[in-house]
Amino acid sequence: MSPIDECSCGGYEVSRRSLLKAAGLASMAGVATSMFGDVLTSTVYGSSNANVLVVLSLRGGADGLSMMVPHAEDAYYASRPTTAIAKNKLLYADSTFGLHPSFTALGPMWLLGQVAGIHAVGLPAPNRSHFEAMETLEDADPGSSARVGWINRMVSGLAESPDVFDAMQIGDTITPTSLAGPAPTIATLAFSDLAMPFSKDPVLAKRVGDSLHAQYAAAGGLIGAAGLNAIALAGRAAAISGSINDGPLAGVVYPRHSELGAALKSTAGLIRANVGVKAVAVDAGGWDHHVDLGYRVNDTVKDLARCLAAFFLDLGLDAGRVTVVTLSEFGRRLKENGSQGVDHGYGNAVFALGAGVKGGFYSRWPGLSSGRQVDGDLAVTTDYRSVLTEILRARFPALDTSKVFPGISYAPLGFMR
Repeated sequence: MSPIDECSCGGYEVSRRSLLKAAGLASMAGVATSMFGDVLTSTVYGSSNANVLVVLSLRGGADGLSMMVPHAEDAYYASRPTTAIAKNKLLYADSTFGLHPSFTALGPMWLLGQVAGIHAVGLPAPNRSHFEAMETLEDADPGSSARVGWINRMVSGLAESPDVFDAMQIGDTITPTSLAGPAPTIATLAFSDLAMPFSKDPVLAKRVGDSLHAQYAAAGGLIGAAGLNAIALAGRAAAISGSINDGPLAGVVYPRHSELGAALKSTAGLIRANVGVKAVAVDAGGWDHHVDLGYRVNDTVKDLARCLAAFFLDLGLDAGRVTVVTLSEFGRRLKENGSQGVDHGYGNAVFALGAGVKGGFYSRWPGLSSGRQVDGDLAVTTDYRSVLTEILRARFPALDTSKVFPGISYAPLGFMR
């Protein structure tokens, strides 16, 4: 399913790709990215055996009111006469919230207290434009003129000496805004494309490599430096390529034909290989549900849950150092539209899973009565940067989060240990 999701947002994909291609020209230190259809992954490399953050972006504006249903609110059912989910169908419902029934695959993790749902989260002010909201979300530094994304700032506080392999993209020339920064990046379709000519013939490969090295060294300047960096990269790409292609652990099955599953399988292989992954951004489209919300959100949630369940199983013993957080640029409106869908809204639900998470439902819930809404949308009572700060402080205690999210008023909800 495309990021446009057959909705009226025809400019979404074009704008998104234009932004990301521009950002890719000045990517962050320590990044390698890959494309799996509409799913983009970006990986930050650092020291091995460290904690890992996986940021799963649900592109298009996921409907948090369907994912984490406020069943105690009469306004929810009144506003969605054909698309609301009955309380008796919800999973793990408490007095206020329940999970969409398609989250079944994450049931074991929920029961183990490894999944937290956090509601009424979002940007400081409403922004219902895909392009602008994503830009704001990923930059996470309102008012700054610097094009440096928050994950870039995070890694800058954790990593020190970026080199040619630290900033790399695989599969396309697209890099998320959250990773944009001053360090150089390299774009290629696949790790195998980085190999030297005649790489399977050690004699010829050495001759060609030595010759190219001498030519670029003599050339000097930007061209010479670029050539020498490419040669160095080619000599190191094989090990990482092998890590990606190891395949899942025995018995782990990802959903068939799932782009998200392919991306998470690759990510799990990298983490298990201990090549120094610090953070991975997974960019998954298909959440812009302007029409037919019922079956569309059922399919996207089911794929999300099954992929995440497989991912954590695939991590094996390394699951104890991996935390996943989901983000989306905005939520959806409370009231369904005439196409049995929901249009762009404001407040949303965020999920945290895995290491360090204290499971359950969390929210400074504002309510859905007419006096509590913001222009017909769920109000935001928790800044998304506060949610991310809580995760970073728990999993990366040496990191100065004030430099990652400048000026944020940190108000923890207690969902991290």
